[in-house]
Amino acid sequence: MPRSKKGKRGGNSSSKGKNGVKGESGVSDDDLASDVLSHYSSASESASVIEEGTGEVVDEQTAQEETEDKLKQCIDNLMDKSAKTRLAALESLRLAFSSKVLYEFLLERRFTISDCLERSLRKGGGEEQAAAATVCALLCIQLGVGVEGEEGFKMFRPILSSILIDSCASLSARQSCARALGMCCYVSASDDAEDLVKSLGHLENVFVGAYPLGDGSLPSVKAGIPALHSAALQSWALLCTLCPASRIETILNHHLPRLHACLESSEVNFRIAVGETIALLYELGRDIDQEFEYEDCDALCDSLKSLATDGNKHRAKNDRRKQRSVFREVLHYIENEDFTEEKIQFGIETIYIDGWMRRRIYDAFKEVLESGVRHHLQFNPLLRDIFGLGPPLIMDASVKASRISRTERHLFNSAAFKARTKLRNKVRDKRADVM
Repeated sequence: MPRSKKGKRGGNSSSKGKNGVKGESGVSDDDLASDVLSHYSSASESASVIEEGTGEVVDEQTAQEETEDKLKQCIDNLMDKSAKTRLAALESLRLAFSSKVLYEFLLERRFTISDCLERSLRKGGGEEQAAAATVCALLCIQLGVGVEGEEGFKMFRPILSSILIDSCASLSARQSCARALGMCCYVSASDDAEDLVKSLGHLENVFVGAYPLGDGSLPSVKAGIPALHSAALQSWALLCTLCPASRIETILNHHLPRLHACLESSEVNFRIAVGETIALLYELGRDIDQEFEYEDCDALCDSLKSLATDGNKHRAKNDRRKQRSVFREVLHYIENEDFTEEKIQFGIETIYIDGWMRRRIYDAFKEVLESGVRHHLQFNPLLRDIFGLGPPLIMDASVKASRISRTERHLFNSAAFKARTKLRNKVRDKRADVM
């Protein structure tokens, strides 16, 4: 779990429906998606806080019932013969799952939804597979770390892995499966190390395609492949935060030299993913041994300095700016353990992104939940547990008027992160015996 400075969950111890197809109900799929989103938006606004100065209270129960009826229709549409109808249903579910916590609604329908998603992954086209993989990740986030989430992941892992490593599958589907595999495994992480080891292996088998060849040169890859390599690498990095110390030491020895070489890649987004992963691995190494240092650290820092000051006019201005910013941070962390803290506010609460592992965990959830990440930070027990926030707050005017100071919040969060890390390390110690 993320904790202050070096914390993380399970951390190391030391398509949109474009065609408006009408379903059996006669309601267009675009309208259904729009209605689901608008209902959840209105329900979210009225759920926990009655804004001062307004005397209007939305009938939340009625809105909830209406939205659940629409979601039931979406679930039915997942079994439609029309691929366009299924795609529109998947987009509606993506919008709903990312914008609202639906645990109770999904609990009794999870097997039906899981069966439908598996069918879309096995038999759908590339666009449908990509959409279904994203909904798989969202479903696991909704179900959390209990038995239900683990059941879902064990069903999804084989097919997500199969598409991921299938060179004939569409690149968008493979990329979506890479992100879904990482998220589902991270969320459902149990004492059983087998799923974690297999997921790490499948992701690794994809991004090592970017590693240097025998003569030291980087391989030429076709368009679209670097984005797949980035997605697989980022998901792999997320799962590295769950590995025991013995596994991390092996990872550091094998991957740091090869990732260092990948900093020469011509693809800016892949270079950035590589740089962030190097920083994360460094943080994991220092978490095991405070004196950890990569054997070729001087050469690595030279590479990072070059990228942090890159003024190559052949690169787009925004790409140069983003690259320089990221690699300055990576360089400062490796040289001095400096990290620029990021503050994320939602409602009256705040979390602090104060380390590379914590950033990767937050970014992974943001990639899947998109604009709904703040709502889930407020109300989803899974995210609140991962980020050490405790049970969801019941907010009213008196709570608003008694906000605690930034220092008090930070100290509380730090203590929560440390307590969760100690608990999580016990699970990691059990994994160490089989990894």
